[in-house]
Order: sequence, then structure tokens, then C-alpha cells
Amino acid sequence: MTAVSFRFFFILLLLPMSLAFGQLPDFAAYPVYTGNDLGVTFTPSATTFTVWSPAAQAMRLRLYSAGQGGKAVKQLNLKRLSQGAWSGTVSGNWEGLYYTFQAKVNGKWMAEVPDPYAKAVGVNGRRGMVVDLATTNPENWQYDVRPPLAGPQDIILYELHVRDLTIHPSSGAAYPGKFLGLAERGNRSPEGLATGLDHIKEMGVTHVHILPAFDFRSLDETRLNDGKYNWGYDPQNYNTPEGSYATDPYDGRVRIREFKQLIKTLHDNGIRVIMDVVYNHTGFTQESLFNQLVPGYYYRQNAEGGFSDAAACGNEVASERAMVRKFILESVLYWAREYHVDGFRFDLMGIHDIETMNAVSDELRAIDPSLFVYGEGWTAGASPLPDEERALKANTAKLHGIAAFSDEIRDAIKGHVFSPEAQGFVSGKGDLRESLKFGIVGATFHPQVNYGAVNYAKSAWAPEPTQSIVYASCHDNHTLWDRLAIANPDATEEERIAMQKLALGIVLTSQGVPFLHAGTEFLRTKQGVENSFESPDAINQIDWSRKAQYQDVVRYVKNLIQLRKLHPAFRMGKAAQIRQQLTFLPTETDQVLAYTIDGQASGDNWKHILIAFNGSSQNQGVSFPYAEWQLAVNDQEVNPNGGSGKIKRRAAILPPHSMLVLFTDEYLPEPNDTE
Repeated sequence: MTAVSFRFFFILLLLPMSLAFGQLPDFAAYPVYTGNDLGVTFTPSATTFTVWSPAAQAMRLRLYSAGQGGKAVKQLNLKRLSQGAWSGTVSGNWEGLYYTFQAKVNGKWMAEVPDPYAKAVGVNGRRGMVVDLATTNPENWQYDVRPPLAGPQDIILYELHVRDLTIHPSSGAAYPGKFLGLAERGNRSPEGLATGLDHIKEMGVTHVHILPAFDFRSLDETRLNDGKYNWGYDPQNYNTPEGSYATDPYDGRVRIREFKQLIKTLHDNGIRVIMDVVYNHTGFTQESLFNQLVPGYYYRQNAEGGFSDAAACGNEVASERAMVRKFILESVLYWAREYHVDGFRFDLMGIHDIETMNAVSDELRAIDPSLFVYGEGWTAGASPLPDEERALKANTAKLHGIAAFSDEIRDAIKGHVFSPEAQGFVSGKGDLRESLKFGIVGATFHPQVNYGAVNYAKSAWAPEPTQSIVYASCHDNHTLWDRLAIANPDATEEERIAMQKLALGIVLTSQGVPFLHAGTEFLRTKQGVENSFESPDAINQIDWSRKAQYQDVVRYVKNLIQLRKLHPAFRMGKAAQIRQQLTFLPTETDQVLAYTIDGQASGDNWKHILIAFNGSSQNQGVSFPYAEWQLAVNDQEVNPNGGSGKIKRRAAILPPHSMLVLFTDEYLPEPNDTE
């Protein structure tokens, strides 16, 4: 027996005693399994089941004919392999049957659970399912290709929840609230306007960001007519889609096939897919499949030996441990390869260690350099992992091309996220201009930004603008429309519409990667509910009649998206370009912000561009270089290709809560008159 294997054998002997006395085992001494066969390996003639559990004294497998209920049709005691793994092979064709693992730890049989690598599950995810993945591919899956993407600077993100988008009757969906509902073409609202996928395509975004679509635990898939709802940030099985979004949650193959069909349909329509992944915590803690197989290992512990909780959900996943890192990495690679997913948004990314996140980024880009990774560069509580080791926003420079959300510009636009009555730049609050400038340059260093006056960051944190996500709202907290109503109770609807258009105008003309919350283009409301994670459909659903009601806003946002896509000046990919080509102009009040872009240097056919924002409730003047300017954007319209008239001017009056974009071929000598 080698020294290493003797040490591991000794740890196994001590493990039951340490658990019995409440002591934690030495997780760092657990062996690392280097094989790539964890989970189920299926062939028509035999199926092999392999699970990692160095803590177990014995491991057994049970096979069932259904995903719930009934007695096991077969039981098999697994054999211990090297590196902490257990395995067993069952002869015959077991495709379509269900399985569980059960570990014996500290002399006690733990609960029956699927393995972490389960690729298919039965109803409610309590049993894994043996499947031939080739049979889950929709028609022409082999021809599915990712829509073209020149670089991350071209991305425009659109965040949605599968159920929200089609559950309202106004969506016209044949499969409301399902993967297939989002994949439908030709749906129209009662007013005859495009809804669902057709609307998204009409808007021109490049990526849809789908809130958790993996299997989560909070919905009872046997009682889907009970009206229960959840965003899905309570993971149960990471490697299989959520059953409540499938037409049949009992057969694990159906949810796989329908999610693949959704992805293929989006790809066929020129739209890439981002999965919102939640590897930072699990829905269950003690009862989770991870803890039932290897108690304590997958979670960080606090100084007292209990579960640490930087996620504010009862636990935080220990991504720095070798087998946790291996699981996260292999999971994202599986989604990218098997489902053709185009990128990942990491929930509470600041909980994860930098080494794990960089491994994720590097391996994904080895598959396809255009795959995009971003996340929340913060936590919801303190973590025992040192700050310098975590994927926090402040550590973005240590991350390999991974982007983080800029809460600086979010709160500059609308006000502090946790102070609903607080106003932002678009509603007239002063002293936010430097924070706005910080976000406009994509959180990169710019010599004209006064970092001492920026709301949160006191220095630039993004090495390149493509590592900054620019947004005004998302699924969290109030919708932008509701927030503007709460913070501006005396404003008229017309005034709030102007504020909303200005907010989205700032997002879509800023450097960095723009991010839109689904429905914000037609003033989506959640009836003032701030945290709607388990509110009913009546709160969360998208009411497509609002599209007809606010067509002018929809058109305005759609044209802003087209403006961005047509003009590279609004999406420079390098920080050095921004420093050289974007110049902030002096203004008489901090409620006005103006800057110019050297469009010719950034490859734009508009040689010189002026952008100005007035956040105040009064008309405001703005001065700029003298030229024969053409109008592209004002408070009423957006002309992506530019207006027809030319006006010589050196100043303009901006209406309340409005933006202005002008362009010209050349600056002119200042006239002697007062023109």
C-alpha cells in the first residue's frame, strides 16, 4: 500500500468517528477522481453507474420502472474503485428506467438520491433516468449552428423567464409557460402584434438570457395546476432541464428534447442562448444529493463548523475543492456541447473562486471562442474564502474575459437599488454624473472620470469594456417602470415614459455589453412587487397588450438597438479605443451629461458623434463643437441611419428627461456671429 493510499485508508477509518463527534473530515485529503465517466454510461447491452463518494463505507444502486413510487426492480451493491469512486454494471437494455444511489456513511444508510451528474430525471427530480441521449435530439439537430458573432462587443442581452413570456393569454401561445411556447413562431396579441419569439426577433437582440432552466426543487411537478411559481434559483439537479417547462414532466427525455428544440429554434432565428446557472448554492442543504453522498464536502463551513452562507440561501458551494470544481466545469461543458448553449450567467459569481471561473472560461472558449461568460460580481453575505481569491467585481482583471454586472451605472440611472424611493439621474437627481460616466465607458479606466465621486467603485475594475454588463434593471427588485413610479410619485405617465426611454437610451448607447429586462420596452410592471421570485403569474406574467398600448416606446427601443448594431462607435471593444475616442464635454449642471465619439477612428461611417443626456425635469442647454449636424436621436424618435436635414449649430436645448444623438462629417471653424 502506497503512502497516499494508506493515508486515505486511515482517513476512512476516522471518518465515522469524526462525523459522530461533529468534527469535519480533512476534505483536502479526499482523493480526486480523474475519470470522465461519473454518472451513467449507457449502451443497449449494458449500463454502468459510477459515483464519487470517498466518505461512504458502502454504496448501493436501485433501479425503478417509474420516476416515483413503486418498489425497486433491481438492487446492486457497487464496488469501490480507486480515487473514491464506486461503480457497477447492469447487463441488458435499461433505457427508460430510473435509478438512485444510496451511501452508507458513519454506519447509517443515507437517503436515496440521483447522482450529481444525472443527465435525465423523473418527475420532481428524485430519481435519475437512464437515457440514450441520441434519441432526445430534435429533427435536424445535427445541423444546428450558433448564429454568427464577430465579438462580445456586439452582444445585446435580453433577460427572460420561460414561463413569464408566454403564460398570459395575450401571448397567443399554444404551449403557454413551456419551452415549446417560447419556441413558437407566428404568435400574435389580440391587437395583432408579434409576441414571444417573434417579438424578440423583431427587437433585434442577439442573445436571450434564460432564467434558471435546469431542474429546481420548489415546484411540485405533479401538481402544476396549483398556480405555484418560482424563478428557479434553488437548484436540485444541475444537468437536466426543469420539468415544469416540459409538456410531460414524468418522462425525463421529454424535457431534454423540448429544451433542445427551443435552443435550435432560437438559433434558427439568429438568437443565441445564455443559461442562468446557480452553482453557488443548492436548494436543499443537509438533504441535497451532494450532502447525502459526500456529507459536508460540497459546501463551505464557517468557523463553528456549520454551513457558511454567502448566498443567503442556507449554504454556499465550495468551488475551490477539487471535485466541486470538476463538477462545475464538466457541467457547463456538458450544456455547451450537448445542448449547444452559447454562454452562461453565474448567479452570485463572487462566491466562486477565481481559479474555477477561469477554468470554466478557458474550457468553454476552447470549444468556441465566442461563448460568453458573465455574472454577479458580489455575494449576498460574508464568505470564509478570502476576497482576493473570489470572482468579485473588483477582481475582474484576474478573470479570463469574464464580465461582471455594473451596479454603478444601474444605480446611477435609477437610484440606489435597495432604496425604492431614491431617484436617479434619469429622474433628476444630481451628483450621479461621475457614476454614469463610469458606466458609459464600460467600467474601464478613463482619465475624465472622477473616481472619488463614483457611487461604489473607487477605481476602474474592467480591463476591457466587454467585461462590463451595462443595465438599468433585471428580474431582481422592481421593474424599471415600477421603480420610476415609486421614486417619482408626482410625475405624470408622460414624464415617467420619458425617464424610461432615457434610461434605456443610456444603456444602449454606452460602451460595454447592454442588458435588457424582458418587457422593459413596453413598460413592464409587476404591480409594484419588488421580489417576485414566488409571486403568482398575475404579478410575473408579461401582458402583451402593453405592447399595443406603448408602441411608441417599443419602436424607440427597437431603433436604439438597431442604432447600436449599425454603428461600431457605440460598441468599441477595447478600453484604449474608448480613452482615445470618447471625450466628455463640460456642462453647466450635473443633471446634464454630454460627450463626443470620434466615429471615424472606430470604423463608423459617422465621423463625429455627439451624445447628450438631460436627466432634469427642466429644459437644459448643452454646448458642443460647431458643425453641420444631422439628427439621429431625440426625445421623440430614433433614426439609426440618420435624419435627412443638416443644421449648423454649436448648442441645443434638451427637453426634460431626454437624450440627443447628432453626427457630422467634420467640425467647422467657429463663426464670428452668434449663430
